[in-house]
Amino acid sequence: MSTDRGRTPRSGNRALLALSHSAAWLYAAALLLPLYYLIVSSFKDNLSVLDTPFALPTSVTLGNFAKAFDDAQLGPGLANSALVALGAAALTIVLAVPAAYGIVTSPGRLGQVLEGIFSAGFLIPGFAALVPTVLLAIALNQFQTRQFLVAFLPSTALPLSVVLLVQFMRAIPRELEESAAMDGASRLKILTAIYLPLVMPGVVTVTILNLINFWNEYLFALILNGPDPEIRTAQVALPTLISATSTDYAVLAAGVLITLLPIYLAYAVASRRMEQALLQGALKG
Repeated sequence: MSTDRGRTPRSGNRALLALSHSAAWLYAAALLLPLYYLIVSSFKDNLSVLDTPFALPTSVTLGNFAKAFDDAQLGPGLANSALVALGAAALTIVLAVPAAYGIVTSPGRLGQVLEGIFSAGFLIPGFAALVPTVLLAIALNQFQTRQFLVAFLPSTALPLSVVLLVQFMRAIPRELEESAAMDGASRLKILTAIYLPLVMPGVVTVTILNLINFWNEYLFALILNGPDPEIRTAQVALPTLISATSTDYAVLAAGVLITLLPIYLAYAVASRRMEQALLQGALKG
């Protein structure tokens, strides 16, 4: 009896583990299926995309990519997207790190109040700020300019960025700060020499999340940056491949794939190199 009772939990754990693995594989398949459809469609002609959507292409050609690149003028669009995403992500970190440090080191309940104010930013829909932002851009004579979009996008990411960094900074022992203060270190020195190196995993996480969000931004990029081919982002340029009468879905799929590849490659390369740098910094510390 005791042996059977001892085996029952193990059997239940195995069944639960098998169910978890199956659910994980099904979820992965659900995520990969649209990507597979996008990839195979980009190498087909328009008729094959409609007739045999999930079949492999009979021949591999880069003609769809060249047509999408030229028709949508994705060259300037990709360059503008990179400029906007990198500039906005850098500005977000410059603003979020001191803000999180100020919240963590605030005396009494002031830090909790400030964190609550930033958390309230989650309750404001992005489109609710659209009209006031447009009016502000017009008043500053910066409407449909890249620099205003770069300056505005961090405001949409600061609530999450600050809240995440606050959680990382709260894990740092206050004794380190007190010891540095006794040695005569200033607030800026404590932030840059103690807090910033220790919260680099949080900075990396926030930066990657913001890069992806800024790269994929469409509504504010369309209205605040404008449809001018010289300054519009890739996400704004991509819908020009859609026609009201006839749309070449193979070319459209190729265009979507072109806009996905840069941010995917940047994420893959940056995450690996940053993890190595963080590990080396932790070992040195």
